[in-house]
Amino acid sequence: MSCRCFGLFDWFNKRHNLDQEKQAQEFATDNIRLFSYNSLRSATSDFHPSNRIGGGGFGVVYRGVLRDGTQVAIKRLSTESKQGSREFVTEINMISNIRHPNLVELIGCCAEDNHRILVYEYMENNSLASVLLGSKSKYIALDWPRRVAICLGAASGLAFLHYEAEPHIVHRDIKASNILLDKDFHPKIGDFGLAKLFPDNVTHISTRVAGTVKKTRIRFQTWKLKEEERLLEIVDPEMTTYPEDEVLRFIKVALFCTQAAAHQRPNMKQVVDMLSKDVHLNEKILTEPGVYRGHSSKHLGIGSSSSSSLKTKGKPSVDPSSSTNIMSSHSITQMLPR
Repeated sequence: MSCRCFGLFDWFNKRHNLDQEKQAQEFATDNIRLFSYNSLRSATSDFHPSNRIGGGGFGVVYRGVLRDGTQVAIKRLSTESKQGSREFVTEINMISNIRHPNLVELIGCCAEDNHRILVYEYMENNSLASVLLGSKSKYIALDWPRRVAICLGAASGLAFLHYEAEPHIVHRDIKASNILLDKDFHPKIGDFGLAKLFPDNVTHISTRVAGTVKKTRIRFQTWKLKEEERLLEIVDPEMTTYPEDEVLRFIKVALFCTQAAAHQRPNMKQVVDMLSKDVHLNEKILTEPGVYRGHSSKHLGIGSSSSSSLKTKGKPSVDPSSSTNIMSSHSITQMLPR
C-alpha cells in the first residue's frame, strides 16, 4: 500500500513539474529569465521573514540566493495585480528591455499559477531611505560628494525614463525607498514601470496618504527658511563639511521641483542640467511649493485657501513667459511638458 502511495505521489510530482515546464515554454522570451515558484521559495528559505529587506505599495522584497550562488532581490507583488500570466510576462518583458546605469536591472519573473514575482539584481546597501532614515544600526554617513552623485544619478535615471526609454515611463512613486544603492553607493531607481501592472484606483493609496502630511510640512518649513535666508539650517547635522554655495543650489533646485503649479516646474532633463552645470537659477520666478489637499486632487500654494490663487479666469497667475527662464544663462530655457 505504501509503495502505491509513493508511486502516486511521484506521478503527481512529475506531472506538476511537466505542467510548469509547459507553462514556461508558452511564455518563453529571450529578454528575461522565467523562474519556477519552487526555485524562488527555495532561494528565500520559503520567504522567511529574516530575508525580508523591504516593502511598499507594490509588494514585499526578500533577499534570495539562487542555486548558482547569485544574490538577488525577489519581490512578491501584492494581490492587487490581477493580470493574467501572458499579459504579465509581456509587460515584464517590455520593462526588462529598459536598461540604464541608474535603473535597477530586472533579471526575471515568475508567473506560475497566481504568483506574480519579480527577480532583480541585488543592491548591497539597500535604499537611500534605509541609509538616511533607518535605524541607527543601518545608518551610514554620506559625505557631500556621495550625496551629489546620488542626486545626479537619480535625476539622470528619471530623465532617461521620461525621454529616452521606449515606451516613455512616468514612475509615479519616486521616493527615498525606491532609490537603491549598490556596494559603491551608486544609485539605481527601483519599481519603474510597475504602475501599469496595477489598477489605477489601488496602486499607491497607502503610500500617498501616509507620506503627504509630513512632506507638506517639510516643504512649508523649507520655504519659510528660504524667505528668511536660512536655508542651510535644513542640512543634515551629520554632514559637518560641505560647500555652502553648492548645497544651497541643490536645495533651490528642489524648490523649483515642488512649485504648486506643474507647468512652472522644470522637466527632468532641465533638472540634470541645473544640478550638473554652472547655470544661473532665476530665483525671481520661483514660487511657493504646493500643499496636498487629500483626495480633492487640488495642490495649492502654501497659505492659499483655494485654487483661485493659482489661476485667474482659467489662466496661470504667473506670467507664462517667466517659466521659460528658470536657467536664464543656459541654452536650454524652454519649459517642456512634464
